Amino acid sequence: MNKKRQVVKYLTFDFLAAALSWGLFFIYRKEIIEPQFFGGWDVPFELTPQFFLALIIIPSFWILFYYITGFYRNIFRRSRLLELGQTFATSVVGVIALFFAFMLDDWIESYKNYYQSLLVLFGLHFSLTYFFRLVLTTGTIHKIHRRKIGFNTLIVGSNKKALKLFQDMNSQLRPAGNKFVGYISLKDNKEDALKDHLPNLGEIDDILNILQQNNIEEVILAFEPHEETKASEILTVIENRQVTIWGIPDLYDFLSGTVKVNTIYSSPLIKISNGLMPAWQENTKRMLDVLFSLIAMILFFPVFIVLAIIIKSTSHGPVFYKQERVGRFGKPFHIHKLRSMVKDAENGTPALSSEDDGRITKIGRFLRKTHLDEIPQFYNVLIGEMSLVGPRPEREFYIKQIVERAPYYTHLHKLRPGITSWGQVKYGYASNVDEMLERLPYDMMYLKNISLYIDFKILIYTVMVSVKGNGK
Repeated sequence: MNKKRQVVKYLTFDFLAAALSWGLFFIYRKEIIEPQFFGGWDVPFELTPQFFLALIIIPSFWILFYYITGFYRNIFRRSRLLELGQTFATSVVGVIALFFAFMLDDWIESYKNYYQSLLVLFGLHFSLTYFFRLVLTTGTIHKIHRRKIGFNTLIVGSNKKALKLFQDMNSQLRPAGNKFVGYISLKDNKEDALKDHLPNLGEIDDILNILQQNNIEEVILAFEPHEETKASEILTVIENRQVTIWGIPDLYDFLSGTVKVNTIYSSPLIKISNGLMPAWQENTKRMLDVLFSLIAMILFFPVFIVLAIIIKSTSHGPVFYKQERVGRFGKPFHIHKLRSMVKDAENGTPALSSEDDGRITKIGRFLRKTHLDEIPQFYNVLIGEMSLVGPRPEREFYIKQIVERAPYYTHLHKLRPGITSWGQVKYGYASNVDEMLERLPYDMMYLKNISLYIDFKILIYTVMVSVKGNGK
């Protein structure tokens, strides 16, 4: 499955539908609405440069709107009925926005022409958009039902419950798309009901490597009620990875209403892994990251040039400092900073800095107090490795030590690491693992309360700390 290609298909047809509907609506305005204002006189119909510009701007507006609402996420997991409702809702909101932006100054005979214009634009846009989407989604669903495409799935557990689930899902006439590649049995589980049906991919302790080596997209936890503590331990390890996690519900889950089924033919499962933010907030956060990073890189460019000259002229070594950190979903990346310490300060051995650390240069102390050493990280944000706000990224060397004492630390890898964070504002830099653990509760609070509102508050406090120069 090529997710990017599928997204491009939806983007292309959404753009085409928006351009066609606006073009047809333009003809309707010129041929039907405006002649009524001029008493039946024909209005000259001209395809002006403004018209062709609108055929780019208006569809771009729709694509941006769909992106913000999260339409292009989970592009293969689509329901035609839910897609109908989503297309209807977004069409209503988008058409109303276009009406107030572009149509209030139209030449009209009476206010009824406004209603006519609104309904015609909505009808054209909704019908064309949903038609193309229906064709694409129907084709994808048929491929899933014919098992031409599927999602690499791992079963964790090998009891009778796991075997029944596998047999049910594997024998469905209209499958949900799960392509079972293997299973992992629990250490102390003597029962191995799946051994004759699927390959055993290894031990539970090696689950992260198994996910990566087999390109696992979905994980189904098949545990008995007495194994719930094991489920919690496994979730702590894999919930921060880019996989969808499902659980098998029991009778209590059905009675309590926690099982939400949106397909008739597939086996009922509980979706354990959910987004931390609503789709529109998550996508808006990413857009603001890109926008503010571009603005910051432009505004801080003169400051960067001055600081680069000072760094280069006052100490030996490069202007930039590059270091490997662990980012979202546990993927390593290189963080960039303005160098604030002497060259080769660590000599190959990880060593955190302290407030009176002799390795910090004179200009480096100023950079750390004002957080100006973080300027190059706007590039990391721009390319999607970081966010403006998020838990600070750490090195694998220190993460292993933190996880030994606080296993839940790995939950922070659900998020993009940030230039600034709740912990950074409230606590500052950590000079040892103990201080990292003291700062950890602030980052966990951010994880549980993440929102655009919290992000803006953290950014405001970060600016105040930088301006006052009292950063730690």
